[in-house]
Amino acid sequence: MCQHVPDCPGFDDVDREAARVIASHPEQGWSLLCNGVVIFEDTGELLPNGGVIDPHRPTDIHAAA
Repeated sequence: MCQHVPDCPGFDDVDREAARVIASHPEQGWSLLCNGVVIFEDTGELLPNGGVIDPHRPTDIHAAA
């Protein structure tokens, strides 16, 4: 799908969010990346294979006591 040089990460790569935005709809809260991932402003993701990544904001990580 990606025609950038170097290639953007694939949708199944850990760094998939580093792919370039090819369609942005901030008024609706989502963007389409060139690897087929739809990212949402709440940090959730919809993968092209139908998979879902739950929102994962840095503030969701709890510090060890």
